[in-house]
Amino acid sequence: MAEGTREDWAGTGRLPQGLIYPELVHSGLVETLQQNTDAFNAASLNTLRLVTRARLGDFSQESFYKNVASLVTRRLVDASPTNPAVVSKEIAKDEFISVKLNRRIGPVDQTLDSFRKSGVTPNFEVISFTLGEMIAKAMQVDWLDSGLTAICAALVAQASNLNDPSPHTTIKTTQLVDGLALMGDKAADVAIWVMHSKVYFDLVKEQIGLKIDGISNYNIAAASPITLNRPVLVSDSASLLVSGVYRTLGLTRDAVVLEESEDALIHTDVITGKENIVTRMQGEYAFNLGLKGFKWDVANGGVNPDATAIGTGTNWDKAVTSFKDLAGVVMLTK
Repeated sequence: MAEGTREDWAGTGRLPQGLIYPELVHSGLVETLQQNTDAFNAASLNTLRLVTRARLGDFSQESFYKNVASLVTRRLVDASPTNPAVVSKEIAKDEFISVKLNRRIGPVDQTLDSFRKSGVTPNFEVISFTLGEMIAKAMQVDWLDSGLTAICAALVAQASNLNDPSPHTTIKTTQLVDGLALMGDKAADVAIWVMHSKVYFDLVKEQIGLKIDGISNYNIAAASPITLNRPVLVSDSASLLVSGVYRTLGLTRDAVVLEESEDALIHTDVITGKENIVTRMQGEYAFNLGLKGFKWDVANGGVNPDATAIGTGTNWDKAVTSFKDLAGVVMLTK
């Protein structure tokens, strides 16, 4: 019988197969992801992007030409009679490297007896679809946490893109200005702030306390801060709080790109040979993680890195020449 189909069995002691339907698990997963993929991308103004792109192997490498320093210089028109030779310049190449992260779903086991003991006939179609929605939500959390862990670590390791006042205090509006100032004349590229909810409400309280007419009134009425004409994506991801220090990000477009690089595989089976008969679901998938302006350090970071390796700044090497071409800035607060 084909995987995931259901037949009625007349024989005594025979069991219906595929009590969890892979097709319906996929349907719930895909429908939820389609709805939230748009939200994931749009909610961050495409600074955190989720796309579908098949990728073979453990890494994705994309070469690019680096800017040539001092490409245009002053020419000496009165260099005669020697008319000296000049040193030619070379066009340097580098590459952006994303790393593939492999994931397992489940396994999820459920005894058939537990269904019978519930006193009702379970709707396996609904259960399968709901399970797909649960998987999709868990995948989204994993994507977001992985992306934020990586970008925080990479930017903290770049002194030019780090605002780290000493001692750390709760966030102030002026620190947002300081963060933008790190980007110099490219400050307009910072499209969104990503911050922990604690930092967000600290900013609201700080601006109310300033008692600036109009602004404080707005803060109280809307319970939201003034953020220099940039929206805020609030997340309580653990990656934004490390050793008691909060990390607030100012991201540019395409700062973090997550690629669904392998199709999710969902498999179900009925397991016998145990005291109680069990229906089991297990799956696996993979996605690539890349950061704007950085390349994954293949030698040090390795294949299929864990959260610790992803969150190690030295595993993300700066690929571009100018710090202004990186993914944005990060600010540290209490």
